[in-house]
Amino acid sequence: MARNSKERLTYRLIVVVFPLLLTGLMTLASFSSPDQQVTDLRDKYAGVLNIKKIPADIRDLDAFGFSDMGAWHAYSLPPDDSTDYHGGFCGPLLMKNSGRWLGKKSSQLIITGENGELCRWIKDSTVLNYSPGILRQSLRSADLAAERSLFFADGRTALVITTVKNKSRVKKQFSWKLRSELFSHDLAITRNDNSVIITMDDSSMYCVTLRNKDFILHSDSAGFIIEGPGMTTLRPGETLSLCLAESYFFNAEELESQHRLTGGYLDDPKEVLDKNVERWNRYLADVINGGNGYLDLEKYRRLAVKCIMTLVSNWRSPAGALKHNGLFPSAAYTGFYGFWSWDSWKHAVALTLFDDNLAKESVRSMFDFQNDRGMVADCIYHDSVDNNWRDTKPPLAAWAAWNIFRKTNDTAFIREIMPALMRYHAWWYHYRDNDQNGLCEYGSTDGTLIAAKWESGMDNAVRFDRSRILKNESGEWSLDQESVDLNAFLLKEKEYLSALALVTSHRQESDSLKRDAARLAEKISDYFWSEEDGWFMDHSLRGDGFIRHYGPEGWLPLWTGLADSAQAVRVATVMTDRRHFDTTVPLPTLDASDYGFDPLEGYWRGPVWIDQVYFGIEGLKLYGYNKEADALTQKLLENSEDLLADGAIRENYHPLTGRGLNARHFSWSAAHLLLLLTH
Repeated sequence: MARNSKERLTYRLIVVVFPLLLTGLMTLASFSSPDQQVTDLRDKYAGVLNIKKIPADIRDLDAFGFSDMGAWHAYSLPPDDSTDYHGGFCGPLLMKNSGRWLGKKSSQLIITGENGELCRWIKDSTVLNYSPGILRQSLRSADLAAERSLFFADGRTALVITTVKNKSRVKKQFSWKLRSELFSHDLAITRNDNSVIITMDDSSMYCVTLRNKDFILHSDSAGFIIEGPGMTTLRPGETLSLCLAESYFFNAEELESQHRLTGGYLDDPKEVLDKNVERWNRYLADVINGGNGYLDLEKYRRLAVKCIMTLVSNWRSPAGALKHNGLFPSAAYTGFYGFWSWDSWKHAVALTLFDDNLAKESVRSMFDFQNDRGMVADCIYHDSVDNNWRDTKPPLAAWAAWNIFRKTNDTAFIREIMPALMRYHAWWYHYRDNDQNGLCEYGSTDGTLIAAKWESGMDNAVRFDRSRILKNESGEWSLDQESVDLNAFLLKEKEYLSALALVTSHRQESDSLKRDAARLAEKISDYFWSEEDGWFMDHSLRGDGFIRHYGPEGWLPLWTGLADSAQAVRVATVMTDRRHFDTTVPLPTLDASDYGFDPLEGYWRGPVWIDQVYFGIEGLKLYGYNKEADALTQKLLENSEDLLADGAIRENYHPLTGRGLNARHFSWSAAHLLLLLTH
């Protein structure tokens, strides 16, 4: 098969279709349809996030897919007016190394009457909903009612349950088909027993599975059709039930090992659905029934639910080089198909609100990639050859571990992770302190300036415009400036590590860390504070003094609690000044009056990043500025595009217009919005 490997996927397709859930001649349901389930909390939040879009081509990631359980494939819903697609789901989106849509249409239900006439679903009666943990379609014709639901059984398999009910007063006969439309038009489709397997050129496999092989398989240039065995007869009120599994495996070994599990899911889909209902109701209840006063309002509850859905759809299970569960920053942007270190630690703190185990896994995932020196990779991927070891990210791992312990009281987890936390903390002082004065700098392992800026997480921030690179005696490199945010994070690490050392009964170590933290707090308060500017600022190693820009690094000392009351007053005054940070969407990543302020093109030169907002808001509250913190939070929630509607949560926001910017369905934005709504 000729192909351009960079532009599209080519597949070798072996089709295997696994049998339908049948009772006799597929007449009576053997389990309750989703609409027959007892009303659950999820029903209240149908439609909080709109993912109704048909992918235009194989790379169209504006069409975001629903995923769950750490699966590496996802599905969207067709728009309400796309009647040619009703009865089917869009996808799947495959997410191994970069996002690729396998098809536009997956297992679309097509019904033909005994006279050969195609069943037409009534547009105004069609309901397409994305509820927490499940996609649903409700379809009606003159005589039939169909319900379709898609939800995930595990990190490799989704189940699609279909019920067709005769709602007329007379017996009905019809035939049914399941149509899948694929982007690639040169697929070889082969029938083999009761399996459909699409094998990609990277050996990964997409499978459609039914319970038996009483069907007819058709293929054409656009995809394939599974046709039921002859005519189905339903008496008035009778229901036909179908169940199929759609799975994505990374190799033949996974397919083989999952075969029995998949069969079990198809034997008892109700049990799988019940577990899904129970888990998602627990997620929602844990979040919306707790927290602060914001969640007394339904509009903010709906936002909290959208945050959970965003986080869970970005969850990926162990695969390839990734040994533990973790979260993509966003599956809606190909450049984010991996796990990043400070992203993972931020995600973990929010995940403690509803999934303690996933929070622990997010921490473990990054420490799987800690080298002998103690450094943690910046980002890691399914294929480890793509991992970035040129830099790391700001140290927030101990913050994540402390929050996990505070929620779970799991001392075993702390004993497990504590040695890695200590090595990582020590690494900063061994390899990122150029002048050995106890204050660290961002840097890189390869001596490049760009990687050193990446290490800050604020890649192109104005404060780094004049930075240069210095070689350390250790054979690594530092920027020629000491950053206030890095040292504030390290201070907080010392405090958390001190507390965690007591958990593991290492009192002497705890006391030592506490003393170090006190000395560092004093040093930061003195060295990085500009009395003239009323702000904490980076300090040059060239003898130039302060690097005079107002940025979020300046309010980190409030979050850590190291600022004295006079300093806090000055910082809070700047933060709440409309000339600087109290913008339409508040707390941008650069003072609005700065010459470098460029929210639309600047990435870290003015857009509002929710993580930095969170640190700023929490810092204000710590010093008693609750009224000011609440006012800024309200402006963020009310003025950020689509936050309170059904649109995607964005990577960042324009501080003057509220427009959502850059990646959609962004995990750490969702994580910190959850924290703002619950803390």
